[in-house]
Amino acid sequence: MNKGKLLVFSAPSGSGKTTIVRHLLAQHELNLEFSISAATRDLRGEEVNGKDYYFMSIADFKKHIKAEDFIEWEEVYRDNFYGTLKSEVKRIWDKGKNVIFDIDVAGGLRIKHKFPQETLAVFVKPPSVDELKRRLKERSTESEDKINMRIAKAHVELATAPQFDKVIKNYDLDVAKLEAYELVKEFIK
Repeated sequence: MNKGKLLVFSAPSGSGKTTIVRHLLAQHELNLEFSISAATRDLRGEEVNGKDYYFMSIADFKKHIKAEDFIEWEEVYRDNFYGTLKSEVKRIWDKGKNVIFDIDVAGGLRIKHKFPQETLAVFVKPPSVDELKRRLKERSTESEDKINMRIAKAHVELATAPQFDKVIKNYDLDVAKLEAYELVKEFIK
């Protein structure tokens, strides 16, 4: 594989990492391409298979695990598997681009561990857990039970922030976007 850089953005759901990643992808001078994760969950809203995620059955996902096709994978919630296919990173690196990830905390740290020199791992910290809950409810994409599961997990995820290379505090989205841009620009040069 032609190695480019790996830019990992991780955070609890609702922290703003996806918005920040989309902003960075729009900055063409950074030469980034989004790593599409594999997932066993159902599509939400306007999501498209092969663009937002590679949606697959649990059985297919487990076949890929057995074949060692993943750089990292995790059962994030019961029967909800997410992972990064080796072929996805290879596809992007072969195009001469840097890979950007919008990925859960455990997966982000696994990538950093496997590719320590090539990876910038950034944790996006929300203003508060209460604000996370408000944002998740505002999305109107999940049940109250799912939101409560995500909030419970957020407490654990927030404790991992010191393991990342950088922490961006997303109290003001425009400031967070600028900080992310500067970090990535510096890392890829």
